[in-house]
Amino acid sequence: MVTQPGKPAPDTSRRSERSRRAIYDAALALVAEVGYPRTTIEGIAARAGVGKQTIYRWWGSKADVLLEAFLDLGEQAARDAGSDEHEPYAIPDTGDLAADVKAVLRATVDQLTDPRFEAPSRALAAEGVVNEQVGREFTAKLLEPSIQLYVDRLRSAQRAGQVRADLDPRIALEFFISPLAQRWLQYTGPITYEYTDALVDYALHGLAPRDSEPR
Repeated sequence: MVTQPGKPAPDTSRRSERSRRAIYDAALALVAEVGYPRTTIEGIAARAGVGKQTIYRWWGSKADVLLEAFLDLGEQAARDAGSDEHEPYAIPDTGDLAADVKAVLRATVDQLTDPRFEAPSRALAAEGVVNEQVGREFTAKLLEPSIQLYVDRLRSAQRAGQVRADLDPRIALEFFISPLAQRWLQYTGPITYEYTDALVDYALHGLAPRDSEPR
């Protein structure tokens, strides 16, 4: 490219970032409006105002676009909340396992009921049930990192003697997150702080009467 003397060359990195951001926004908006099956690369490109070859240059499929857009949305939310993007997120360890998990689940409630997240995450989750490839990518890129945070926090609680030493963290965390996911996906009840707090109490203390309660 030849530029006029004294005139700076176009900032291609800034232009690329603008295009990438437009593609993210278009992908999330389309999947919320028409669902995953009817969302296409051509539709994303038209809505973003870019050529479809621009998309294919950066991503291999619409699933790749949507998953990356959704990850970016989560990163934006973390920045808005004041998190340091250079610091890896971890579930806080205050020494009180119940309080720490309740706080994280309350933040999850906020995200699940946020319209920016709800529609695209429902669309991706639903498609993952019937499309194995999408389901595996959804799990690997979106769910597994979050699951690992719970595993790490439960292992910390094991080291502190707060939960059983023989407990399998990957099974135990399902008491927190699986009922919430099912209720959210199937609309079987309201998604509230009270509900997730109860999940934590039931998981940590069980269903049997406590010693102080009459039998």
